[in-house]
Amino acid sequence: MQRCYYLFFIFVLIACNSSLDRDQFSNVVSNTDIIKDPLTQKIYFDSANPFSFKDIITNLDNQLSQKIFGVLKMPTRFNKKNKYPVIIAVAGSNGWSEHHYEYLEMYRQNGIATFELCSFQSRGISSTVGTQVEVTTAMMILDSYRAYELLEKHANIDSKNIGITGWSLGGGVALFSAWKPLNNAINNQVNFAAHLPIYPPCVVTPTVLDFGNSPIHILIGELDNWTPSEACLDLVTELGNNIDITIYPEAHHSFDSNSPILIKENGYILEDCRFVMDSNGAVRMNFLNIPMTTPLLQKLGLFMCARRGPTYGKNVVAKKQAFNFCKEFMTQHLN
Repeated sequence: MQRCYYLFFIFVLIACNSSLDRDQFSNVVSNTDIIKDPLTQKIYFDSANPFSFKDIITNLDNQLSQKIFGVLKMPTRFNKKNKYPVIIAVAGSNGWSEHHYEYLEMYRQNGIATFELCSFQSRGISSTVGTQVEVTTAMMILDSYRAYELLEKHANIDSKNIGITGWSLGGGVALFSAWKPLNNAINNQVNFAAHLPIYPPCVVTPTVLDFGNSPIHILIGELDNWTPSEACLDLVTELGNNIDITIYPEAHHSFDSNSPILIKENGYILEDCRFVMDSNGAVRMNFLNIPMTTPLLQKLGLFMCARRGPTYGKNVVAKKQAFNFCKEFMTQHLN
């Protein structure tokens, strides 16, 4: 009965909530920020605020502009005469954490520059856990493309060796930045050399199964109920050619973090959620076939399938194995 009432209430509101509230974003970055570390640069660029993939594919030119920044750090043994591969790194829905920086430091020690994409901070948002509408995958993918376009012109960056990685929500960015309809809509000259999504949400299956030709590898835990591994395995099985997956036994979401196993009370459990995305980027609910192209409709779609309270936390064995895999994967494909 509660769901029926909620559904009725939602449809009453749809007419007056048909688009993202353009006033919620703030360009909080400043071009006057100074970083004293000679190996570190804080770089600013222009992006936009598309709510959905459909906004990118069908209406990109009309999206509200957004100033974004990221932090570029050169490898530990930097020589200003050389060019280096770079990894664009994208955090999850709770923002940047200690374990993310552990990876970035490892990459720099192995001769790879890192670019910490600050999509949340640039928009004045600290977390999207439990809502997933303030900063979306679409926004962050566009940010990552604009970062790529900037980095490929950098005097010390090897433009042919720009990779992307991310965790959870950022893992979705690392995964779907390879999707060809988005690539064609934003800039088909952008070609990430490698995609390394770590526990990404795979509950959306596109009707167009074209993720380019660059290598993609998903790392995820067997017991992940926040972004379930089964959905990722299904996607990998359907795609086949340039994508692979490693599923770590007895590992939960954020298995590579430094947190004990905990419950995130306001997070989504997505085990029962499966959606289909058409060629225009519209994700459709698994009932009524309604496109989830606004914050309100997305919340409705998740309400009908998701539960609250996923588990997350460290698995010592999986953390070590994933860390070593990431080093080998990126050094192999960024050369």
